[in-house]
Amino acid sequence: MRSVLSCFVSSVLLSVTLTACGGADKSVKNANAPGQVTGISQDDQSKCEYNARPDREVRETTGPGSFTPNIRRVYAILGTGEERRRILLCREVDTNLDGTKDVVRTYNDKGEKLNELSDSDFDGKIDTWVTFSGGHIAKIELDKRASGKPTEWRFYVGGKLSRVQRDTNKDGKPDVWEVYAKGTLQRMGVDLDGDGRVDRWDRDEVLARAEQDEEESEEKSSDAPPAPPPSDAPASEPPASGAPASEAPAPQPSAGAAAAPAGASN
Repeated sequence: MRSVLSCFVSSVLLSVTLTACGGADKSVKNANAPGQVTGISQDDQSKCEYNARPDREVRETTGPGSFTPNIRRVYAILGTGEERRRILLCREVDTNLDGTKDVVRTYNDKGEKLNELSDSDFDGKIDTWVTFSGGHIAKIELDKRASGKPTEWRFYVGGKLSRVQRDTNKDGKPDVWEVYAKGTLQRMGVDLDGDGRVDRWDRDEVLARAEQDEEESEEKSSDAPPAPPPSDAPASEPPASGAPASEAPAPQPSAGAAAAPAGASN
């Protein structure tokens, strides 16, 4: 009986010792560790840098359709006392609500967008890279073959698509170039021998013909004589030669019209 009781007491003491040494409840240890944020999952493939950063502040919110926080914002804490302020540096979102952040956007110290990375097919790999300039999209790079690197490059000017480059032979370099104007494809260049240069430019003949017809129509309109006045418009007759315009006969009242009494004012 004493041996059984002794073994029981020994096992209890061993369990207490392991817990005190941190061998049992690791969640408590992680929750109190420096740089850890309470209530935020650490396995959601976060791309914002905030761990072990005392100069960072993290806030989580719940977006439409989600029952748990799926939007994370990371702020930089600058200054102290009354000059202490926050600046948004990073924002990431779990768009398909699977528990993994799949879109992340970074900002500069003025709050302007810098870059955005996203996993559009939710396979755990970044496949879209967006670069901003002045708060507007300047370039979009796309990985359409799950290769881990861009295979298509889109360039924008003033927020409108200007050029597109594509890698179709899987050598990591563009071999097709497209030029756009007002969102419409104007011409396409192709590298046939793989030297990185355009060997042939193709142009949309239908579009070219439409532009030519429009230019010819504008030229004809500018060269055409002015249209004559309508036939029912009253023709103005100049006064007789040598007679001043003031001596032209005054219009006569129509028949049956009552004569105005003398001294009547208008």
